[in-house]
Amino acid sequence: MSTLTTPSSETFQLHRTDAPVPDEQRAAALASPQFGTVFTDHMARISWTHTDGWTGRRVEKYGPLQLDPATAVLHYGQEIFEGLKAYAHPDGSVWSFRPEANAARFTRSARRLALPELPEADFLGAIRALVEVDRAWVPTGEEASLYLRPFMYASEPFLGVRASLEAEFLVIASPVGPYFPGGVQPVAIWVSREYHRAGAGGTGAAKCGGNYAASLLPQQEAYAKGFEQVCFLDDRTGTQLEELGGMNVVVVHADGSVVTPAVSGTILEGVTRSSILTLLQEAGHEVAERPVLLDELRRGLADGSVSEVFACGTAAVMTPIGRLASDDFDLVVGDGQAGPVTMRIREQLTDIQYGRAADTHGWMRRLV
Repeated sequence: MSTLTTPSSETFQLHRTDAPVPDEQRAAALASPQFGTVFTDHMARISWTHTDGWTGRRVEKYGPLQLDPATAVLHYGQEIFEGLKAYAHPDGSVWSFRPEANAARFTRSARRLALPELPEADFLGAIRALVEVDRAWVPTGEEASLYLRPFMYASEPFLGVRASLEAEFLVIASPVGPYFPGGVQPVAIWVSREYHRAGAGGTGAAKCGGNYAASLLPQQEAYAKGFEQVCFLDDRTGTQLEELGGMNVVVVHADGSVVTPAVSGTILEGVTRSSILTLLQEAGHEVAERPVLLDELRRGLADGSVSEVFACGTAAVMTPIGRLASDDFDLVVGDGQAGPVTMRIREQLTDIQYGRAADTHGWMRRLV
């Protein structure tokens, strides 16, 4: 056992795996990485109890978790997660993108789900500790990265309906390739009128599994209709765009102005979203965060005043939307292809993430 120096207030104890993936098997996985199917040799972990607080900071062998059948998370869904990436730069170093923003959102999510709040230093320390140990798993191909999944769950074996008195925080990692292996492709979006992702006063602004579970049935129905994703409307009026199942939505007008639904408690405050809005403003685009009516968007697509629509998130960065449809309309966005604003900002953002362009905003944090 050894220790790893991290940004945390304490050190993470390292318990190396006794069965590392063979070099040739790891090389094969890195040659054609698939999202979330292959995982690195280790995971970072910290335990919490209401009496002792956060203890047991360690990096240990990746493997199954042992859960009592009465573990609280299995019955009441008290859990949260995050998603971010580690990027290999040309000089061999490895960096993350705005991890402090993920740590802050993780804290907000924990507060909403009545879970203990993890100090930022521990969040960042766990990420760095894991990447230090599993550096060999960071892919170097075109738009390839190591996807990091921090998560926390209520671990107390107790069936009473109250906040758990025990919790586990872990970080696991999976090498991933480009979201669009054949180049960026526009997607077709089905606008759901029957289902809603979140409601006022609910957990829409938290990154928790229940929000994603609720989106799976409408997602299945969209697939059956020939669409890749679902766009949800607000639950109160059913007239305003909110977000996709896992991505924010941005509308680009022909005059260069940009609008996106305001973060109001039912929409996840995306780290990629806020970064893109900053780049758009710096490029001279007028950016507004406000309610976006579906009818307004439909009119804009019909008369050409809306030229581009894209979705954004950690996995795909920016995804052009080429078609938008529901039971009573079916519209092509622009010419159905990826628009110039979408592609220009996407390239600018990924150049920063992969170290091909100067990071003038101080967004990148070196891990290794």
